[in-house]
Amino acid sequence: MIRFTILLSGMLLSCGCVQQTLKTASSSVEDSVDYTMTASDIREANVVKTASERVTEPNSILTLRETLQLTLTHHPELKVYAYAIRAAEARALQAGLRPNPEFEVEMENLGGTGELSGTDAAETTLALSQLIELGDKAQKRKTVAAFETEVAGADYQVKKRVILSEGAKAFVEVLKAQETHRLSDQLLKLSEASFQTVRRRVEAGKDSPVEKNRASIELTNVKIAHRQAQMNLDTARKQLASFWSQEEPHFQEAVGQLREIEPLPPLKNVTQQLKQNPEYIRWESEIQKSRAALDLEHSKAIGDLSVGAGVRRYNATDDNAFVVGLSIPLPLFNRNQGGKKEAAYQLSMARQKQKAALRALLNDFNQTYQQCATAYHQALSLKNDVLPAAREMFNAAQEAYKQGKIDYMNVLDAQRTYFISQNEYVEILAAYHKAIMDMQRLIGQSIHAKSVQ
Repeated sequence: MIRFTILLSGMLLSCGCVQQTLKTASSSVEDSVDYTMTASDIREANVVKTASERVTEPNSILTLRETLQLTLTHHPELKVYAYAIRAAEARALQAGLRPNPEFEVEMENLGGTGELSGTDAAETTLALSQLIELGDKAQKRKTVAAFETEVAGADYQVKKRVILSEGAKAFVEVLKAQETHRLSDQLLKLSEASFQTVRRRVEAGKDSPVEKNRASIELTNVKIAHRQAQMNLDTARKQLASFWSQEEPHFQEAVGQLREIEPLPPLKNVTQQLKQNPEYIRWESEIQKSRAALDLEHSKAIGDLSVGAGVRRYNATDDNAFVVGLSIPLPLFNRNQGGKKEAAYQLSMARQKQKAALRALLNDFNQTYQQCATAYHQALSLKNDVLPAAREMFNAAQEAYKQGKIDYMNVLDAQRTYFISQNEYVEILAAYHKAIMDMQRLIGQSIHAKSVQ
């Protein structure tokens, strides 16, 4: 299997499963495509913390390892998720806080008439009151908020896998564009040489002037295609650099093993890994959160107790007295019936969504697996059958033309067939590797890690 797909699987596997508490989660980037070098840990604050800003784009050769490091370090969407997780943690902190006590000042018999005029008969009360939550509501709110933080962490893991996979596929797109541009260079040089050969033969009277015009038109078309190949390469390079928020790429060349492919393991050997995907795991946290929310709604049916105590001043007699108070709602009408039902329905909905998520993952994987298998067999057919035959036909056509056995039209047909086949081969190789990366995003490891025993 090509080394850069193994690297991607290592990156995806490092996403890991969402921990039950996201207090000290971390992520790692493999430092080598074949796991032979030391891993470079990228520490994260509660799931993600921006990696060292010293990770910079190289000015010459760019590898997939560097692409993934740069993406993980500088991609703006990942930074957004980091703040989302911190916001969820702040909500968890707030949810566990108890209500503040209240200080109350009350004056009675103030500013009346007769004996109650002025402040002589005033009664002044200074009191402190405290709401006492029953049913352990504060802890249950905190539990719900903690699971919300887990869900936010799982959402980050999902996004990280997607972005790393898309960045890896953009890297493959650059490799494809480089290869296509290389083939275009070859075709341009060959067309220029062919035009000169035809021109000399026409001038020597061996070919009709029509052949020269035909060669000139073909050369012009090849030049147009060559410019388009250059534009496609420039676009692919810019799109890749955008994954680390760079407007213009600094690297000169992407290096990878585009032509290395392997057959896929049996489908049943890898689909079991789908339950390790954060898109599925997040629903475990959602279910736990819904259970905690249901528990919280049950506790809300228990009324909260409010107690108070203070001192009262009687101006008329110049006396003081203590006052105490106690209040608790009577659950005659509102026993939070609607809140409990809603929470129960939310729990049932989370369970169904988890089943739907697994089914969607399985469908995506099956479809991608078939696309990859098809691309693999097409690539083998092109490599082993079509390309050798096309190359042989092209070489034979060139030799026959030099000997005057065929006209230039036959040479052009053989040339087009040969280079179209090569470009198709490159396209299929890129499709194969992109499908591999999609599958590795779904299972979080190398697609070839589970081979037939």
